[in-house]
Amino acid sequence: MLKIENLEVSYGAVQALRGISMEVADGEIVSLIGANGAGKTTTLHAVTGLVPIKTGSVEYDGHDLRKIDPSKIVSMGLAHVPEGRQVFTRMTVAENLAMGAYHRKDKKGIEADLEHVYERFPRLKERAKQLAGTLSGGEQQMVAMGRAIMSAPKLVVMDEPSMGLSPVLVKEVFDIIRTMHESGITILLVEQNAKMALAISNRAYVLENGRITMSGDASTLLHDDKVRKAYLGA
Repeated sequence: MLKIENLEVSYGAVQALRGISMEVADGEIVSLIGANGAGKTTTLHAVTGLVPIKTGSVEYDGHDLRKIDPSKIVSMGLAHVPEGRQVFTRMTVAENLAMGAYHRKDKKGIEADLEHVYERFPRLKERAKQLAGTLSGGEQQMVAMGRAIMSAPKLVVMDEPSMGLSPVLVKEVFDIIRTMHESGITILLVEQNAKMALAISNRAYVLENGRITMSGDASTLLHDDKVRKAYLGA
């Protein structure tokens, strides 16, 4: 579903990605783990057109994303749950969710998906008329994930969904990721909690200083001594 080849991205004189290649197959959860500053967020931004690509290619569902305006990518079934939630703070919860479906014309489908989101996130239904900026961090994360679901995605890229949340909410967020996956959504996950990310993933990549240094079955990486020492606190 997603194929990245020899991707390079630079910010001025600073090279953030140094020829990385990775794939996400239909139906997978794939994690991208690494230290802060390794290039994980830049990778997701390159996929969704938020940063220019210096060299290399990003192909989604057979389409070359370099040739597609970023504003059109979500309508192709690729949604982005950004780092820091990035909700529309002066809009209500219901309005934020509606923004996820702005490109859709299937009114009945939108209504069904909204009910599905409210079933999955009952707190959002309770706070539907509340401004998103007044919600807790955990509730804002639910809005960001719900907004992505409203776009009817085939692939969701998620950037640090558990960042800044309490252990209880972290578990809830990962439960939601599992549920999204079980509903048929493919997921590329960037996550600081490497242990939980690897535990729910099919495969994973380790990114260090803009380069992929390890990749493979997630359960294998979970028990790899180098990965455990570097990212799992073991």
